[in-house]
Amino acid sequence: MSSLLRLATAGSVDDGKSTLVGRLLYDTKSVLADQLDAVTRASVDKGLSTPDLSLLVDGLRSEREQGITIDVAYRYFATPKRSFVLADTPGHVQYTRNTVTGASTAQLAVLLVDARKGVIEQTRRHAAVLALLGVPNLVLAVNKIDLVGYDEATFTVIAEEFAGHAASLGYERGSVLAVPVSALVGDNVAERSDKTPWYLGPTLLEHLETVPVAPDPHDSPFRFPVQYVIRPRTADHPDYRGYAGQIAAGTVRPGDEIVVLPQGLRSRVEGIDTADGPLAEAVAGASVTLLLAHDLDISRGDLIAAADRQPEVTDEIAATLCWLSAKALKPGARVLVKHGTRTVQAIVGELHARFDEQTLSSVDDPATLELNDIGRVTLRLAEAIGVDDYGVSPRTGAFLVIDPKDGDTLAAGLVGERFA
Repeated sequence: MSSLLRLATAGSVDDGKSTLVGRLLYDTKSVLADQLDAVTRASVDKGLSTPDLSLLVDGLRSEREQGITIDVAYRYFATPKRSFVLADTPGHVQYTRNTVTGASTAQLAVLLVDARKGVIEQTRRHAAVLALLGVPNLVLAVNKIDLVGYDEATFTVIAEEFAGHAASLGYERGSVLAVPVSALVGDNVAERSDKTPWYLGPTLLEHLETVPVAPDPHDSPFRFPVQYVIRPRTADHPDYRGYAGQIAAGTVRPGDEIVVLPQGLRSRVEGIDTADGPLAEAVAGASVTLLLAHDLDISRGDLIAAADRQPEVTDEIAATLCWLSAKALKPGARVLVKHGTRTVQAIVGELHARFDEQTLSSVDDPATLELNDIGRVTLRLAEAIGVDDYGVSPRTGAFLVIDPKDGDTLAAGLVGERFA
């Protein structure tokens, strides 16, 4: 079975991201015939001699950027070597928050720059966000290399400048690759270009197919947010009590000792049920029902965790927030914190710092956090919850901040201080 790579795209407006995504879909034969026919007809109507591959993705993006929705679009494609889930995000500055959404589960990000413009403010902003989220691998796609005459010196200057910026964000050189591409004509996307004989590295697709992907963190501490308590109370199952949900991290087996948080109740896993029958082992990402040795008072929102590697139980979180709302955040605001399957009331304490993506420095004690700001804050919760540092367990180290008045999502939060 081929491995799966989760990747995200990022870049400024008009850097050619739509065309690059369309090119990847086209070159991996992931486009339906009727879609391609429609794109070809539209391209002819525009007076083009070849299909405008950006049309494969631009329809949805134009709707997003008009404010109809801020959802990230997910594209699925595959080669014989690997399957891919691509999170495609818009490029405008006001949609930086979409980069947070798209990159939150990415194992690699493709960051586009226009070869004529080089590294710009939005490039540095996106790279900083990707670093904060802990995306382990970056590709700098220096696009429109054909418009600078396939000039090696131009590419080298851009690649070296970005490498220095990435290094200042904590990336090692081996985790950053720069590729000269022309998404429009296909140079070095899926096929190697004879117009860049000076480039000796892999094509973009070759790199995506072969970049080492860390396995899902099955060796991480076991974490299981309870979504639903199953009690059929039927003649066949009069005493059945199971706890359904999706494993957020780690591995579980019958016989494992567990703790239920925040109560601190202890028990042992007796069985693992699924719709297809019982399992001897279940890993992160699996949706299962756990059976426990003891009859405990457990409800939706509780966290079942490994007894010997427990998360911290606390009613105060030091966190990094990416503020997603046009309404500014101020100290003292009353919000809801949704962590896993549990939602609790909270009050915003101190705003400790705001991150400046351009200077890679922080501004201490800001009065507010505005739309797209990233800041360090303290949240005081009405109830204790079990949390991990985001760097240790992303699924149980992430949360949402919600407006209690209308249910709107106000911020994406990461437990821990992601910048100094």
